[in-house]
Amino acid sequence: MNTHEPDQDGAAAGPSLAQVLRLAGAGLLDVAAAPRGTGVPVADVVLHDPGDARDGAWTAPGLVLLGVGLDAGSPDAREVLRAADRAGATAVVMRCGTKEVPQALADAARKGRTALLTRAPSASWTQVHARLRTALLQCTPSGSDAGDGLRLGDLPGLANTVADLVGGAVTIEDPQSRVLAYSRVEHEPDPMRRLTILGRQVPRWRVDELRESGFFRALWSTDGVVRRPAEGPYAERLAIAVRHGGEIFGSIWAAADKAPLPEYAEAGLRSAARAAVPHLAHHNAWGRRTARRREEAVRAVLTGGADAEQAARLLDLAQDQPYTVAVVEAHDTRTRDAAAPDAPAASDAAAAALPAAALPAAAEQRVLDVLALQAASYRPGCVTARSGRRLFVLIPGGAGTAAERARRLVATARSVPHTVVFAGVGSVADGPAGLPASRETAALVVRVLRERAEDVPSAPAWAVYDDVAPMAGLLRVLDHVEPLWPELRGPVHAMVAHDRAHGSAYGESAAAYLRAFGDTTAAAARLNIHPNTLRYRLRRARELFGVDLTDPDGRLLADIGLRLARRTA
Repeated sequence: MNTHEPDQDGAAAGPSLAQVLRLAGAGLLDVAAAPRGTGVPVADVVLHDPGDARDGAWTAPGLVLLGVGLDAGSPDAREVLRAADRAGATAVVMRCGTKEVPQALADAARKGRTALLTRAPSASWTQVHARLRTALLQCTPSGSDAGDGLRLGDLPGLANTVADLVGGAVTIEDPQSRVLAYSRVEHEPDPMRRLTILGRQVPRWRVDELRESGFFRALWSTDGVVRRPAEGPYAERLAIAVRHGGEIFGSIWAAADKAPLPEYAEAGLRSAARAAVPHLAHHNAWGRRTARRREEAVRAVLTGGADAEQAARLLDLAQDQPYTVAVVEAHDTRTRDAAAPDAPAASDAAAAALPAAALPAAAEQRVLDVLALQAASYRPGCVTARSGRRLFVLIPGGAGTAAERARRLVATARSVPHTVVFAGVGSVADGPAGLPASRETAALVVRVLRERAEDVPSAPAWAVYDDVAPMAGLLRVLDHVEPLWPELRGPVHAMVAHDRAHGSAYGESAAAYLRAFGDTTAAAARLNIHPNTLRYRLRRARELFGVDLTDPDGRLLADIGLRLARRTA
């Protein structure tokens, strides 16, 4: 079959039917007949009303007509195909189900110039329309270089590009005012931008205000830029609808970022709206499915295994480029005492499964939503996956790059009320194969930060692995010792059992003494007791249970046992 035959009807040049079908994806449509091949141009994809065929003035040059409600086996199918052929249509799509295309219909198609396509039984007309339109927009030049070099559907990358183009802070929203992406936060955002980003949508009261003032009416009814002057604490804003013909995909908003928006901002926003069309169309048709596939791929490369290599290819990870994993853990401070987000890993295999040991509370889910958006907007190739209260962020580059990202994520999280966030940066991986190890060390850093915060609430909320390697190593040692500890019997076990049964504080006193390296005064101050009281408790612990902290072996066992007892307290 010829796939490169030039257009012989003089229809407007456009992408070929072959290109559109390829980009729409395999398995969506079957080519039953294509008399001119599939190299013919496509101008648009539209729903076909059979009544149009009875209008003598009806023309359809270059159109792909979707015969919704038209079965290839119906008596009207041949007449619709002939009418479309007379109107100059490129192709007609019909439903055929699981049956073969009737021979009479296939013969009629071969005698004309219009291709006959059949819809896969598993595909809906909504899917067919969306995917064909997205494919058409993808291979149709936008007339703007604002989105050049971006992967199709990379809305965070588009937001950052538009922000550079217009000199302001940018959000990309769907028609319901939900945030799809936003540009990097270089300065403290104004209150409206902060509320919009944290809520992942424009506040409802603001939407009502914009609707009542006629702002949305102006936005959706024009191809131009609509201006919203500065109002008190709210910076000046420019907005433009992203549309293709009569179809609206969303809007782009630019807000002044410290300095007023420059004079060229309007022109930049108009260029951005043209470039955004294929990206938003792709998001509408493929976005959720693509996001799920990418998150599954992130999980695969972080855990290793048979699918990791294929997942790395899907994520476009370079084999010779360094990557670092950051783990971000969110807690609702109102429920944080309920349970730890994860038990210490009993084995490397258990940790590799990225288990969601507890469902995140609403506030935790909210902060993870915000941090996932911000992480994706940071730089190209930065991808995320979630598990329970944790967000896993794969960052191209070394520890320095990832440390800056972790710092910013923690700073952003402070804007969300009733939440606390810990961010750990793992060891640097030389390539995708090293990502499971980077993830494991990042998760250890988070555990270190959480334990430190229990002792000192003002302790830093983020760190890189090298900064906490000794304590991280100790956690791993304790993980391996913990299953063996209950089987042992000794002085520390007796002391801990006595404390739990009688409410005494011998173990707490011994632990403070060990942490103070034998400095009785410092340990007593930590416990808020007199040094003589501490000395008495330590003497009684030796008399009652045989816990001798002057003996090196006894001191080591006491330290291990008391740390493990704290885990199960």
